[in-house]
Amino acid sequence: MSEVVLMADPRVTEVPVQEIDEPLVDARELESLFVDPQRDTGDGAFAHVRRELAQRLETAHGLLPHGYRLGLVEGYRPYALQEQYFSDYRGELVTARPDLSEPESYRLASRYVAPPPVAPHVSGAAVDLVLLDADGRLVDMGSPINATPESSAGACYFAADNVSAEARQHRQLLAAALGEVGLVNYPTEWWHWSYGDRYWAFVTEQPAALYGPVCDVAAASRRCRPQSQ
Repeated sequence: MSEVVLMADPRVTEVPVQEIDEPLVDARELESLFVDPQRDTGDGAFAHVRRELAQRLETAHGLLPHGYRLGLVEGYRPYALQEQYFSDYRGELVTARPDLSEPESYRLASRYVAPPPVAPHVSGAAVDLVLLDADGRLVDMGSPINATPESSAGACYFAADNVSAEARQHRQLLAAALGEVGLVNYPTEWWHWSYGDRYWAFVTEQPAALYGPVCDVAAASRRCRPQSQ
C-alpha cells in the first residue's frame, strides 16, 4: 500500500474478529529470541504472544543473515495499560496543538499508540522488535524504539528518508525475515510487527482477524472488551 493507513481508520476498525482461541505463550522460552526485560512489571505479561506468532518468530530468526538476532521488547500488553498509553499520548498532542478536534486528535494519536479496542498488542498479536548483532548489541535502526513522530522528526516511520543507509539496510533485513513468515509492519513504527490482528487482516486482505483483545495471559480466549469501537 502506498498510503499510510492508521489503526484508527474505519477500514481497520471495522474488520471483524473470528477469535480462534489460541493460547498465549512465553517468548522467553524461545532459544532463538532475546527478550529484553525492561518492560517486565513482575508478571511477565510483556513477554507473551500468541502461539502461532511465537512459532513464526522462531522461523524468522533462521532467515536472518549470520550474526543477527531478533530482540523482543514487548509483546502482550494489558488493556488498561494500552488505554493509559493512548490517553497520555493523545493528551500530549492536544497540549501541543489545542486547536485539534477530538476526531483528529484520536486519529493522530493512532500513529503511535493504537486505540485500545483494535490494539494488536492487547490481542497478543503484536511484537515490538529490534535487531541485535552477534554480541547482543542493538544495531543502528535510525531512531530509538518507541520514538514518537514528533521526537524523531518522522524517522520512526519504517520508510523514513531521514535515516542513514546503514539503518535503512537493517530495517530491510528485519522486514525481509518477518515479511517472509507473514508478519506485517505498522508503517509509522519500524519496530512494530503483527500477525492475526485486525491490521494484519486489512493489509493481507483477509476476511477477518484471528485474534481479538484478551484479558490476561492465562485466558487468551476470554474477551475483555467489545470487538468494535
